[in-house]
Amino acid sequence: MNSTTGTVLILGATSDIARAIARAYAKAGCGIILASRDSARLEADARDLALRYGVTARIAEFDVLDTGHHGEFLDRLGALPETVICVVGFMGDQAESQVSAAAAELVMRSNYVGPAAILAFVANRMETRGHGTIIGVSSVSGERGRASNYVYGSSKAGFTAFLSGLRSRLARSHVAVITVKPGFVATSKTAGLDLPKALTARPEEVARAVLAAQQKGRDVVYVRLVWRPIMLLIRALPERIFKKTRF
Repeated sequence: MNSTTGTVLILGATSDIARAIARAYAKAGCGIILASRDSARLEADARDLALRYGVTARIAEFDVLDTGHHGEFLDRLGALPETVICVVGFMGDQAESQVSAAAAELVMRSNYVGPAAILAFVANRMETRGHGTIIGVSSVSGERGRASNYVYGSSKAGFTAFLSGLRSRLARSHVAVITVKPGFVATSKTAGLDLPKALTARPEEVARAVLAAQQKGRDVVYVRLVWRPIMLLIRALPERIFKKTRF
């Protein structure tokens, strides 16, 4: 069983999912560092976590796209946290990404290049230290490229593959790497969308899945188990059939 004690660093902490994860870990007694490009938005969250759960909670300025300063960001934190959770993500707009190289690049850098870069720094430091847990929130969208969001999906596929390789590399170093794959999640950004109830999780459900994955020493977790057979089927479809689908 992996430890869920110590301090937890949450990257991309302004999202509904990240906030739910912060509450789950704070309730479990962990100190929390909330990191985001707009860290001022997190001040109230940090105060609430400290008051509600009696843990230390602080904020840190972090820009996932500023890869040249990721090492400095970690240095400023002081002691390396026991657990680092990356919840950074940017859906973008598929139609825009199809015609704008800049828009497509932003999606790719936000979901893959930036997260992989910061977690590479974290991994090296945890490996030197000899323990720690890295958790990356990826997506079922990365399992196979779909016409409706293949730019986003490709970036998540890259992140998933990165986490898999990192997990294999660190398998003997007492550093755990966990990949979490939510499907649809009901958040403020998806409000108004007609999402299938059986496939749609709440942020609190994602948070419980993340915490349980670490406590149980899991490697790859689908937030709702129904996604596992669905994605197995999607991966198994022959390309000649898959390319005719419209989803």
